[in-house]
Amino acid sequence: MKLSNNKVLITGGASGIGLGLTERFIQENNTVIICGRRESLLKEISDRFTHVITYRCDLSLPLERKKLFEWISENHADLNVLVNNAGIQQSLSLSDDTFYGQAKEEIDINIEAPIHLASLFIHLKSLDTIINVTSGLAFVPMIRMPVYCATKAFLHSFTLSLRQLLKAGNIEVIELIPPALNTDLGGKGRHDYAPPVSDFIQAVFEQLALGKTELTFGFSDAMIKAGPEDLHKTFLRMNQLG
Repeated sequence: MKLSNNKVLITGGASGIGLGLTERFIQENNTVIICGRRESLLKEISDRFTHVITYRCDLSLPLERKKLFEWISENHADLNVLVNNAGIQQSLSLSDDTFYGQAKEEIDINIEAPIHLASLFIHLKSLDTIINVTSGLAFVPMIRMPVYCATKAFLHSFTLSLRQLLKAGNIEVIELIPPALNTDLGGKGRHDYAPPVSDFIQAVFEQLALGKTELTFGFSDAMIKAGPEDLHKTFLRMNQLG
């Protein structure tokens, strides 16, 4: 994809990796639209970056996803890049009474939303790029986050197919595969040990400039290249099962 002069929609673009992408796309001279559930956070970003366009919506709800697409179609029909970044991560216990409800929320946001949005936004004549944000945990799961890891494995698989399905329509499909980064994903402080988002963003934009469609960094780069034996060893080590 070209790095500048795009109109980009970033779901969950007000925090974490989404915010890092928002900042970098602005630097690269793009028009950026972000959406999210928290009005206060969207306002905070629009106050910082006066040219960022914001839209409040809850992507866990099909009707809200349709309204987002209709709003884009009416007001920003020249949008050409969709970034499916919004996601949630939760530590879950199967024996907890709230397990299914929490799992359903992760599935709604991490799986249903990007599938639904992709199926809607391909009808925009201007769309030429879809970027799906998966995870290094798509390849090696952590057992305390069983549903999150499974949703990212699903999205990785879906992205591989989507790339081929949309090739004839000249829509490029890019997979952004982050490792753990120093964000609030999963709760404040959980990822304080991890590399900063800025390092990851710098690395993936360098890869975008080279025309790559699978963008990796650190752990995720190692995992996408690993064979079955190395993946199994990593699984045991990460989950302290060895």
